[in-house]
Amino acid sequence: MENLRKELQHTALLHQTRRHFLQSVGFGLGALGLGTMLDSCGPSTAAGNVGGEVAKSRIPQFAPKAKRVIYIHMAGAPSQLELFDYKPELVKYHGRDCPAEFLEGKKFAFIQGVPKMLGPQGHFAQYGQSGAWMSDYVPYLQTVADEITFLKAMHTDQFNHAPAQLLMHTGSPRLGRPSLGAWSVYGLGSENQNLPGFIVLASGGQQPDAGKSVFGSGFLPSVYQGVQCRTGGDPVLYVSDPNGMNRDMRKQTIEAINEINKQTYEDVKDPEILTRISQYEMAFRMQMSVPEVMDVSKEPQFILDMYGVKPGEGTFAMNCLLARKLVENDVRFVQLFDWGWDGHGTSKDHNVEGGLRQKCRESDQPVAALVKDLKMRGLLEETLVIWGAEFGRTPMQENRNGLVMPFMGRDHHLDAFTMWMAGGGVKQGFSHGETDELGYYGTKGRTHVHDLQATILHLMGFDHEKFTYPFQGRNFRLTDTEGKVVKEVIA
Repeated sequence: MENLRKELQHTALLHQTRRHFLQSVGFGLGALGLGTMLDSCGPSTAAGNVGGEVAKSRIPQFAPKAKRVIYIHMAGAPSQLELFDYKPELVKYHGRDCPAEFLEGKKFAFIQGVPKMLGPQGHFAQYGQSGAWMSDYVPYLQTVADEITFLKAMHTDQFNHAPAQLLMHTGSPRLGRPSLGAWSVYGLGSENQNLPGFIVLASGGQQPDAGKSVFGSGFLPSVYQGVQCRTGGDPVLYVSDPNGMNRDMRKQTIEAINEINKQTYEDVKDPEILTRISQYEMAFRMQMSVPEVMDVSKEPQFILDMYGVKPGEGTFAMNCLLARKLVENDVRFVQLFDWGWDGHGTSKDHNVEGGLRQKCRESDQPVAALVKDLKMRGLLEETLVIWGAEFGRTPMQENRNGLVMPFMGRDHHLDAFTMWMAGGGVKQGFSHGETDELGYYGTKGRTHVHDLQATILHLMGFDHEKFTYPFQGRNFRLTDTEGKVVKEVIA
């Protein structure tokens, strides 16, 4: 309480400063000049009453097919040629010099000189009534083949991890743009006032290469940014009451702090102050709701077994189960990041042989279980599940600095990779797009990152060209100035 008293004194002193005087002299020159500087990053009224609005379920531009999203990002980029994009011709080219047309005028992250072609390491077969090609790397996913729509000819503009992840999630390879999750909550609000509308769960031991910007709010009010939860200890840091402070005392403290914030907002009209008020109130409500939702001890044993989950372990499998629990509790957007999918062939853990197989052993079962569990509970129809990475891998074996790697690996590839979606209004058992016989370039149904983003927004009820936010003198959108809806994949 002593700190709170000091903050009150500090606030009172601020009201006696020259800055406060200039802000309060009406339409004087000082107020105009200062106001211009303070508002230069965007209109102060754009956020509106953030604290009250974020919890509301808003009206989309047209009827949405997907009310919730679970986006699973495999950071580092698994090889599509070992998983989903079957290329028997590539087997014949294994060990040969790479064709010159694959190299002329192209830039790669590490390949130099003339690399050798690398045949697929997985054994492929067709599964389900759809006849989807999948390898033995993903035996569990094979069982839900008829729920999935594959995008086989994805392409991007970036071949390095951080900018490619930013492009995939924010629509720009540079920092500062809102993420897809932030746009979603900004557009649709949240249906659960006791939980954030956008929650992030990470595994693999590291954050994505682009850091927390891939789930940030950019120039949107920060109330829309993703809230990262943990699977060990407090789900959110400091969500528990400190020692010596009970719930009533904490409530009184938050009410006092927010009263100060409200007075400050009346003085400066900074919308981020409304965000701060909202976040304090949300944090108090989360004390009860988050630990309950993140507790899997009451889940039936067959569910734990289906996901391959052991209570208390902070694994990717646990995060998949938590994703189901979160959307079941009306969280709008759940983002899963799993780090460690970079298969250059530099070590036994980072290659397309043992390394990729091991990552698939950790993730294949829980991902398939998530799709089955959502369907079993009647949630899949209105929950869009997205699986993918920032780019693909080359059909050539990496030869970093002109030297062949000690293990079989592939370099980053921006011209062709595979992603998939399930539920949420997409077709079942469908494949869109094709690559050439060696899996180097998309030949049919090429889908750019912006096209994917436009399609996701469309499924959530928004026209990506009209869904904008005013910032620095122009209306920004997730897809920037590009993108078209891939209507072929919509049911």
